[in-house]
Amino acid sequence: MLRHLLLTAAGSDRLGRLATSAPLSGNVARGLVAGADADAALHTGRALADDGLALTFEHLSAETRSVEQAVAVRDEYRNLLGRLKSAGLAPVAEVSVKLSALGQRLDERLAYEHALAVCAAAAEAGTTVTLDAEDHTLTDSTLEILTELRKDHPGTGAVLQAYLRRTEGDCRELATAGSRVRLCKGAYAEPESVAFQSALDIDKSFVRCLTILMSGDGYPMVATHDPRLIAIAEDRARWFDRTADEYEFQMLHGLRVAEQARLAAGGNVVRVYLPYGEQWYGYLMRRLAERPRTVTVLGRSLLGR
Repeated sequence: MLRHLLLTAAGSDRLGRLATSAPLSGNVARGLVAGADADAALHTGRALADDGLALTFEHLSAETRSVEQAVAVRDEYRNLLGRLKSAGLAPVAEVSVKLSALGQRLDERLAYEHALAVCAAAAEAGTTVTLDAEDHTLTDSTLEILTELRKDHPGTGAVLQAYLRRTEGDCRELATAGSRVRLCKGAYAEPESVAFQSALDIDKSFVRCLTILMSGDGYPMVATHDPRLIAIAEDRARWFDRTADEYEFQMLHGLRVAEQARLAAGGNVVRVYLPYGEQWYGYLMRRLAERPRTVTVLGRSLLGR
């Protein structure tokens, strides 16, 4: 019930405006968001990189409803990638991009062209791009654009959500040599016809999908904080004789920091997801829906306790 309420709240523009204008709202977001702008995000990223962690940056923008907004997001990423190169962070950092922010709901061709420009900037900087997943109505379009982008930029990453019933098939399609695939549970309100609803069914799907990716020829990126799934991922890597540089773990900034350090100290690649920007509300609600227990933690932060 709480997960459903949080996901519903994530899609509310009215609640978003109220939350981001509240005097204490910054305290709520601060634990999970790397800052309001690229300067803050780069500062946070530098400290994490110095601790031996890899990074992925994502700019949190308002819903893109015009070509001008899509162009602004494209340019934000190109600027960010230039700064990653100048700061010497490109070898350990990539960027995650939502195609909808680049105009996907307006014009798929426009989104492709903007994504291509971001991928070119990433190549110039010496790093890569991952196309983030969104609700199921955009999955086919996103994977089609991914296929086109990989013709010129084969390192472009995909994100698959284990709670979607179709994802096992998508994993089989993408578990190919050179294919970078981030597997996560999923964080959007989806109907039962397309997505598993119970936590147990989602976890079972995650393990099935993980096994497909680990047994394939691609590069799995295991995005979870669940200790059981982390242990299973380590086990599957051993099953399929993967070395530490043939897969990675991904976690959100501010969550399970000690576990991030433990995995990195054990020789694993651990990539921290660093979102930044003033439009943090929808992101925060989806993260809370994934981990409802985090509500208590952030509530204490809000109260200064």
